Amino acid sequence: MTSADAKPTTDASPAASAPPATTTTEPPVAPRRPLERTHHGDTFVDNYEWLREKESAEVVAHLEAENAHTDAATAHLASLREQLFQEIKGRVKETDLGVPVREGAWWYYSRTVEGQQYALHCRAPIADPDDWTTPALPDDGSGLPREQVLLDDNAEAEGHDFYSLGSFDVSGDGSLMLWAVDVVGDERYTLRLRPLATADSGDSHPEPSEVPEPIDTPAPPPEEVIEGIAPGAFFDATGRYIFYTTVDDAWRPDTVWRHEVGTPASADVKVFHEPDDRYWVGAGLTRSRRYLVIQLGSKITSEALLLDADDPTGEFRVVWPRREGVEYSVEHAVISGEDRLLIVHNDGALDFELVDVAASDPLGKRRVLVPHRPGIRLEDVDAFATHLVLEYRREALPRVAIARLSGGAQPVFEELDFDEELFSAGARGNPEWTQPTVRFGYTSFVTPSTVSEYTVATGEIRVLKQQPVLGGYDPADYVQRREWATAEDGTRIPISLVHRRDVSLENAPTLLYGYGSYEHSIDPGFSIARVSLLDRGVVFAVAHVRGGGEMGRDWYEHGKTLTKRNTFTDFVACGQHLVDTGVTSPEKLIAEGGSAGGLLMGAVANLAPSLFAGIVAAVPFVDPLTSILDPELPLTVVEWDEWGNPLADPHVYAYMKSYSPYENVTDATYPRILAVTSFNDTRVLYVEPAKWVARLREVGAPVLLKCEMDAGHGGVSGRYKAWQERAWELAWMLDVWGIRD
Repeated sequence: MTSADAKPTTDASPAASAPPATTTTEPPVAPRRPLERTHHGDTFVDNYEWLREKESAEVVAHLEAENAHTDAATAHLASLREQLFQEIKGRVKETDLGVPVREGAWWYYSRTVEGQQYALHCRAPIADPDDWTTPALPDDGSGLPREQVLLDDNAEAEGHDFYSLGSFDVSGDGSLMLWAVDVVGDERYTLRLRPLATADSGDSHPEPSEVPEPIDTPAPPPEEVIEGIAPGAFFDATGRYIFYTTVDDAWRPDTVWRHEVGTPASADVKVFHEPDDRYWVGAGLTRSRRYLVIQLGSKITSEALLLDADDPTGEFRVVWPRREGVEYSVEHAVISGEDRLLIVHNDGALDFELVDVAASDPLGKRRVLVPHRPGIRLEDVDAFATHLVLEYRREALPRVAIARLSGGAQPVFEELDFDEELFSAGARGNPEWTQPTVRFGYTSFVTPSTVSEYTVATGEIRVLKQQPVLGGYDPADYVQRREWATAEDGTRIPISLVHRRDVSLENAPTLLYGYGSYEHSIDPGFSIARVSLLDRGVVFAVAHVRGGGEMGRDWYEHGKTLTKRNTFTDFVACGQHLVDTGVTSPEKLIAEGGSAGGLLMGAVANLAPSLFAGIVAAVPFVDPLTSILDPELPLTVVEWDEWGNPLADPHVYAYMKSYSPYENVTDATYPRILAVTSFNDTRVLYVEPAKWVARLREVGAPVLLKCEMDAGHGGVSGRYKAWQERAWELAWMLDVWGIRD
């Protein structure tokens, strides 16, 4: 996001010739307190494990000293940070309205107001039961006529430095609302209930005749609260019960509870508990509202349980008993008048196939609807009364296909066509079983996020809204394309790039982003903040390395456990490709990644420090062996399927030790490194980057640590704070490139 009159920088000099950052304070030096760790005959001396003591005043003081040093080292960037923040802010339509989604007798939506950090969650009544036409959105971003404001996140966040909404649901009759918030950043939420009949809706409240008759549901007491839950709580189909999950001491969602509205939380019923530490548990409703679903899974095995929604206090039944290595998901459909279960699974199908079975006999005969096709990874299927929606990926891009349900014929899926070389598309905002349309989102590196609607009966596609980008943004000024690097073993690795059309791809400042874990794909998407880099002549690229899911399940399998090093060498190969083809040079190449992508950053810093001018590692998983060796730490056991179990297997231990960023710091000349973490992060503890930075300081690496003291894994909360945070990071990058405005 640049201001309207911003121009690409044309006189930027290489980072090597840029004036060095000045520091008014010396870097903090963490005391070395040796602690021996011995496994499988190997002893590692850890000098900085003492930083794990979160409650220690000395640890807090050390982190605050790191922050003070970072502030001093980047003080010269204050005006640039402010300029970047104003560019981001200036390109955002601050008072804006999301596309309303129909659910029951209401259109639900969120909107933002200029000057406010968080959203307002609202609804407005439909005109009649056959009203499926999305209301016209007011240009000024104000609410729809006869709006009810259900929840104001700004009011909820008042007095808190951090705020995250983890659950938001309204009962089917529209009379009750639940919401759950985290004001610390540790991903444990407090749930509250509100009877909407008493909500302050002012003159915009619909007439009683236009609201569906409420079912016989007791109103909750004003202070009905459930503490310490996981996100994702929801009402059952009757609106009388709330289902929610809680976590164990390792922050693993392991138990599903049923709460009866109007009763104390102490009376809640434990519905399901999963004792196996490898499995996460979640719950929900099918779109048909016919079944309650409990879905549980490790990284490699799944199991689903169903309960008839008409009997919410009944017993759940298993769909397919868990079998090691078999993953599946379940959706309810009605095909030719028969209740069927649609199951996307990998039983003998590496990239998954879609079958349906009788809902009354899930273990009975399977009918293949979409067969396994190597390299085409099936991901999800959605069922509606008259059609099905299939999501999958082919050639490193997500795809959407729709099939009409007619008579007894087997559904035939037709893929939606898009006219850009790189894009992302997926169904979203489709809660209603009987809706005649499919809502889907679309974006690319150059096309702002777009919400469209496909009419199933006619095939017509109507754009409902495209993300506004103020300040004169023109997609035609930018170009995106795909290139391929060659890895050490000959595998071709896709790289997606975007840059201004008028920028010469000769030794250009370049930001290379990577992730490469958990089969998570980094798909092309638009970013307002990124425009501020592109308009300064920066090339942005994504390395779709193995360990991600861009190229199918096999792509993932060859970047995990004992093949994890492929993730790191693939990224280095992508960076080297950009250098070898003249796009950039080591003096102008910055790498960025977060969480497991932060592990990637730490690994490539050790593997190829001379290839990069700078590295940005956000909430980085840079001490993986220490974490994965301790089953008492949050989320460790569930990670063994991803990384291996170094406690039990000496080969896994040796392999992880060979790439652990913290344990492989050498006396090499490192690039400038920025590590960003959060004190209350429960997924990647702050101690990992703190230890890593301390170790890097021993060898004289130019490294900075920024620790957000009131944030979680996703960083700071609030949109203005998030823009300021990104502006801070972008200013650091521009300083590395030597780009001055």
